[in-house]
Amino acid sequence: MKKIVVIIVALMALGTLARAQSQDARSAISGAAHTPKGFPMYFEVHEGDTVFFDTIDPIWVFPRGRGFKKSGDWRKEYRLVYNFNKVYPYALAGRKMMAQVDSTIAADASKRSQRTQYINQVERELLSLFTDDIKNMTTSQGVLLMRLIDRECDMSAFNIIKDYESGFAANFWQIVAKLFSQDLKARYDPKGRDARTEELVKIWDSGQWDQFYYSVFWESPKKTVIKTDRLKSQVKKKGKK
Repeated sequence: MKKIVVIIVALMALGTLARAQSQDARSAISGAAHTPKGFPMYFEVHEGDTVFFDTIDPIWVFPRGRGFKKSGDWRKEYRLVYNFNKVYPYALAGRKMMAQVDSTIAADASKRSQRTQYINQVERELLSLFTDDIKNMTTSQGVLLMRLIDRECDMSAFNIIKDYESGFAANFWQIVAKLFSQDLKARYDPKGRDARTEELVKIWDSGQWDQFYYSVFWESPKKTVIKTDRLKSQVKKKGKK
């Protein structure tokens, strides 16, 4: 393997040197000034010979059709991989925002009216930030996001609605969810129903997500861009506008 890398790097260096010499020759003949392009390569001199070298970013490369013996063949579940890549960043942002809301309420919202006003303000801000993104999600992506939020925030969707809105709102949305064969009270189960999703979380946390995604789709993952994971909403104190 090392010999192959050395040969590739040597060919790259020779090609670069040949192009540079050719450009210099053309410039000398035409009398035009030579303008260097590209970027400089590192080199070392060994016994009078100059050897150019560069680094190549590592990447996973698998032959087509190869199965993943340890984690299963993810190509059979490519939709889960694709959806996870899109929605997990929202769950991570949601965890940070929920922690911010909880700390703000604990520190500043001593009265129920302040808490209610602050929650309403947060709701409007979240709608402004994420309505368009949520509208573009499929049903399966929305369900996956709901379960990942449960994982990150350690609360079911039902309890999140109940705690931050009301029991009535939670029960209403639970009825709606039942119409789509979903259960807002169902908890994230890393060893059962959500075992495959949990595997993806571990790959993401290991820092190898891009390589893994490439091994499944043969292309780099499209990054989900989150506008912000910090809320601007504040508790309004008496006497402040």
